[in-house]
Amino acid sequence: MKEKVKVLLVEDHEMTRMGLQVGLEKIEELELVGEAADGVEGVEKAKKLLPNVILMDIGLPEIDGIEATRRIRELHLDSKILMFTSRESEEDVFAALGAGADGYVTKGTNVSQLASAILAVYSGASWLDPTIARMVLNRATKQTPAQKDPAQFVKNAGLTQRELEVLALISDGLSNPEISDKLVISRATAKAHVHNILQKLCVENRTQATITAVKEGLI
Repeated sequence: MKEKVKVLLVEDHEMTRMGLQVGLEKIEELELVGEAADGVEGVEKAKKLLPNVILMDIGLPEIDGIEATRRIRELHLDSKILMFTSRESEEDVFAALGAGADGYVTKGTNVSQLASAILAVYSGASWLDPTIARMVLNRATKQTPAQKDPAQFVKNAGLTQRELEVLALISDGLSNPEISDKLVISRATAKAHVHNILQKLCVENRTQATITAVKEGLI
């Protein structure tokens, strides 16, 4: 039997939490292993339960979801963090991504789409709601100086031609297994390429790598 993806839900509104619990428990591939009602409890539950994916609201008591995400990242856990919130302001979106979130989903998303987002970030792909993705790409494009030389950036970052190919596939939202199949390389090699790209670009996750790729004119 295939192992289920363990999910920790961090949400302060009880009714929302109960609704998500009912919805997620209907998804065969997922297992809800814990819940937290504030940011501090969320960090503690993350340390204790070691979930595969943390579904994180932003507007939490004690510490907000952005600070909770930052603290979890400092623990160097393997958990993926998917922001799940009604907030769509640029400030919140970029603060969340800057803190190390692997994806951003709005609360208008249905359970089926939410499950797809959870499974996507678990598999190593990035996930942004279309509205959020446009916001991110628009800002990145605006911040790209017309005179910027992508070739010089590639040289300075030390990216190889193969890593550029992998970066383009990351930006298309492909997971490591999908990159492996696309380039006819082993999954271990695909994972190593992604790891090297994140290190060379000085970013924490695939979403930030995509933003950097757009800003530097690499895709």
